[in-house]
Amino acid sequence: MAENADNPQTPTRSTEKSAAAYESARKVLAGGVNSPVRAFGAVGGTPLFIARAKGAVLVDMDGNEYIDYVGSWGPMILGHADERVAAAASKALDKGWSYGAPTEIETRLAECILGDFESMEKIRFVNSGTEATMSAIRLARGFTGRDYIVKFEGCYHGHADSLLVKGGSGLATFATPSSAGVPEAVTSCTIVAPYNDVDAIRQIFAQHGKKIAGVLIEPVAGNMGCVPPIEGFLAELRKLCTDHGSLLIFDEVMTGYRVGLGGAQQLYGVTPDITCLGKVIGGGLPVGAYGARAEIMDKLSPLGPVYQAGTLSGNPLAMATGLATLQAVHEKGFYSQLEMRAARLAEGLEAAARHAGVPITQNRVGSMATVFFQPGPVTDWSSAARSDTKLYAKFFHAMLERGVYLAPSQYEVMFMSVAHTFEQIDATIAAAEDALRSLKS
Repeated sequence: MAENADNPQTPTRSTEKSAAAYESARKVLAGGVNSPVRAFGAVGGTPLFIARAKGAVLVDMDGNEYIDYVGSWGPMILGHADERVAAAASKALDKGWSYGAPTEIETRLAECILGDFESMEKIRFVNSGTEATMSAIRLARGFTGRDYIVKFEGCYHGHADSLLVKGGSGLATFATPSSAGVPEAVTSCTIVAPYNDVDAIRQIFAQHGKKIAGVLIEPVAGNMGCVPPIEGFLAELRKLCTDHGSLLIFDEVMTGYRVGLGGAQQLYGVTPDITCLGKVIGGGLPVGAYGARAEIMDKLSPLGPVYQAGTLSGNPLAMATGLATLQAVHEKGFYSQLEMRAARLAEGLEAAARHAGVPITQNRVGSMATVFFQPGPVTDWSSAARSDTKLYAKFFHAMLERGVYLAPSQYEVMFMSVAHTFEQIDATIAAAEDALRSLKS
């Protein structure tokens, strides 16, 4: 890894093979990566190219080992290369991995998920979280006959055109595109509101309630860092949607099976009309899903007028790895073990920052957590954006040097798995204290 202005420290490990691989990738892949955050643009330096992984450990092309808290951005709740999931994948591969026709395992995975999420009576599988949220919006519009969708500043729901929007500095605004290639006409029916602002959402409904098809929200925000809902916020959204005939859509692509068997909706006791899932339900393979009560889902083709389809939707390989993963998380004591590990890391990181004299704010919900480099509470995008991103970048590289792989952005989440050992967690805490002290030298 080359030394650069944003990361002045001299690396002690070789990353020559990763650097060479990145140069090759840049010649044939846009930006050298297939998802922007992987390029290390927010933290500087050269991205690591991973050769293999097992449990909670990543190994890069140069043979460097890292304790991993990215977890493929959330799916690897069992850790990497879990033997149960690998066996299920191998068994599915032996039978063929895509037919373009129904298979029984789709039903089995659906039954498992519906048994955990009481808000859903029927479900449909797609191939990504983006597809799930995009389809859920179309379904909400088709069911209600309305056009407007409300989303929240700092919440990311995939790269569908109508969701790539930003809010203004006022109470709430009609959104303008935040990506080139998205016409304003596409986002003209999307309203952006501040996250955790009850007064703002009440005003939006007072002004536009009869036109709002649905409210789309991450019940625990995970794309401005981990930001939980304030008390009563989700319940107020539920009430407003009910009163105005709008649908409440929970994007649980990240929180589904992360914060408990029934997701954030069970944790906070708020029932959405439509739920979007992804990540954990595929065990690390591409998957997404959205579900609702039967009267809503029956609006989908072939029963109803709302069209959505996919060549690889419900493919048996992803269904098999997903089912094996969910069978594992249903085992007795799974979530208590996950919580024990997450709490140990969170408490240790807070102590490390305190000992090092570096002010931080840490938010955590279950096995999702973010350390914000700022002293004040983080409850929305405005407060998250006050974080010292340059300091985070230095911390990120300091942790890499100490064998810990964190998300290459301040505004992402650390993910815990049951594969993390207490020894690895304690090693992470020790590395963090040493890294934090180095920031002040």
